[in-house]
Amino acid sequence: MKVSLYNKVILITGASSGIGAVTARLLAERGAIPILTARSKGKMEMLSASIQGDSPVYEMDVRDTAQVNDVVSQVHRHYGKIDILLNNAGFGEFLRFSETSITQFQDMMDVNYMGTVRCTHAVLPYMLQAGVGHIVNVASMAGKMATAKSTAYSASKHAVLGFTNALRRELKSSGVMVSAVNPGPIDTPFFERADPEGTYLRNLGRFVMTPDRAAGAILHVIERRKAELDLPWTAAAGARLALLFPRLFDVLFGKIVDKK
Repeated sequence: MKVSLYNKVILITGASSGIGAVTARLLAERGAIPILTARSKGKMEMLSASIQGDSPVYEMDVRDTAQVNDVVSQVHRHYGKIDILLNNAGFGEFLRFSETSITQFQDMMDVNYMGTVRCTHAVLPYMLQAGVGHIVNVASMAGKMATAKSTAYSASKHAVLGFTNALRRELKSSGVMVSAVNPGPIDTPFFERADPEGTYLRNLGRFVMTPDRAAGAILHVIERRKAELDLPWTAAAGARLALLFPRLFDVLFGKIVDKK
């Protein structure tokens, strides 16, 4: 059954660009109220001005527990509810392990994993009180199918998946749904930092998704209240093959997935 998003208050992290921004547009077209949060207030204000309907902007750094709690409290106080939380904020840096500093590991874990935890921890009490809600965590296929030069990023997304799966079981009788969306590579500003020379995107070619496709998948998970979605299907099939037959996967596809 398809859930109506009309008048749903949907708090989005990492909403200033990429799939967060595109998803906000799609949600607004469905009649939802996308709450735009990120560190880049100027970008969010430009996005909000181009979106039809109510799309308020809140400057928020998911690394800052006090700020997260304050913004979530403000949103709930204004609207009286938070129907959906879309944990989308994240970044990556593709480097060999020997070239990755401890600080870079900590930073990726702090934003990608702990950012998800902080926002969920702030929003969940309101959802439990209401007896209904939906938490959607944007993880990554990298959390299921790790590749070279992604030790820090893959570890952070693997943590997001573990958190998501455990919390889903914990909340199964509460009325609050917990979902994971696991996209493969998407052509967004994410790669300006993760792959500044463009090597990874060039090597993957046709396997790189558009932001519109990824945002459409997120919308599908929200409207259908699906527990999990892997995309594209080629990456999903690869992840299953890697899990069941790791040696065969390495022989067939190892050189392709490690092209960074």
